Amino acid sequence: MPSTAIVWFRRDLRVHDHPPLRAALAAHDQVVPAFVLDPRLLEGRFASPLRAAFLHGCLKELDAALRARGAGLVIREGDPATVLPELATEANASAVYWAADVSPFATRRDAQVAAALEGLDLHETQGNFCADLGELKPYRVFTPYHRAWLRAERRQVGRAPRAIPMPKMRKGRLPSRSPGQTGDFEPGEAAARQRLAAWARAGAQHYATTHDDLAKASSRLSPYLHFGCVSAREVEERTVHAPEFRRQLAWRDFYGQLLLHHPEAATKELQPRYRELEWDEDDELLEAWREGRTGYPLVDAGMRQLRGSGWMHNRARLVVGSFLTKDLHLDWRAGERHFMRHLLDGDEANNNGNWQWIASVGADPAPYFRRLLNPTTQQQRHDPNGEYVRRWLPELRDVPVEHLAEPWKMTGEEQRAARCVIGRDYPQPIVDHAEERRRAIARYRAVA
Repeated sequence: MPSTAIVWFRRDLRVHDHPPLRAALAAHDQVVPAFVLDPRLLEGRFASPLRAAFLHGCLKELDAALRARGAGLVIREGDPATVLPELATEANASAVYWAADVSPFATRRDAQVAAALEGLDLHETQGNFCADLGELKPYRVFTPYHRAWLRAERRQVGRAPRAIPMPKMRKGRLPSRSPGQTGDFEPGEAAARQRLAAWARAGAQHYATTHDDLAKASSRLSPYLHFGCVSAREVEERTVHAPEFRRQLAWRDFYGQLLLHHPEAATKELQPRYRELEWDEDDELLEAWREGRTGYPLVDAGMRQLRGSGWMHNRARLVVGSFLTKDLHLDWRAGERHFMRHLLDGDEANNNGNWQWIASVGADPAPYFRRLLNPTTQQQRHDPNGEYVRRWLPELRDVPVEHLAEPWKMTGEEQRAARCVIGRDYPQPIVDHAEERRRAIARYRAVA
């Protein structure tokens, strides 16, 4: 009787450089590629209609890629701890392979699945990160982690298999409901590989000088990395000539290992002293921030980019995060939830790590006052010609560039000439940055 293994796809929706798939094919006669639609992921704490639609598109393309190799994607719905043992019995499988993940939900789920599959040969491989997070010493500060990460051994990037022998069985199908919109990104491995090829060829080498320029193109690979449409390891190998960009991949691994070793950080400040920090509660200010009507153009442009495209430039993420926590004094977790609802690249480890970093409560040795970003000077520095702001705030398109970062300082005549009357066409600033900066310093100093 042929030996059969299940390959459990999760955040690795590709056929190129897929360690669990390669390992299963090397050790078994037949492979059952499977994906479990877990309601807890689709409807749980960080539910996102946008990511659900993107996932739908990625799974359709993955199924087509598997069919082209003689197999196909087996779809089942429910709790993996129940579904996978049933599937193993149905396929007469003796082994199950999957790629290790790091979130508290993922590690709990995988432990439950392993217990439910007792008696089968289980293999948890690499596949979601550049380095083997289980082999690296855990760090709470990025710089020493980065040094160790650069020295760590790497697995070889693998090609896509030409053929995947699969037993005859019921495949199932994706839900027939409309998948909805996927923002500015085409889902799936083909689009991911096209974007990686273009970035490796003509973008990555300029990253060191352009990464903070809001109007310049960035890799825009993050949604594809989150869903594993392309592997982080392959991205690293193809951009090794761009050390500053490679450093961003190290940050992604860093936040992954941080959440793996400190699961409490999913809901609490990594630095215990800042768990005593008092946050304001103001639904009106929070809603103004969410909708991009704070009166600070760079903040509003970033928030509208998020709602309009499912993505936001990294520099803008830092500015809007600082504004929420340091200018509005609102809990970073409110920002984290909003981002996770709207970001196509809404990765719990990365999103949580970045929010705690900009809120000065996480893995950041710098003093809190280093992360008090002035939205006006940030705009003048990183969008000097106003291209980014004008794209996302069309009501400011005729405002002269010398007034674009502070449109409220225009005279009445200048406002009418620019067809942007403050308070009517664009809001007054909802807070005064200089005053709120002083308040933030006092609040952090009280618990530091």
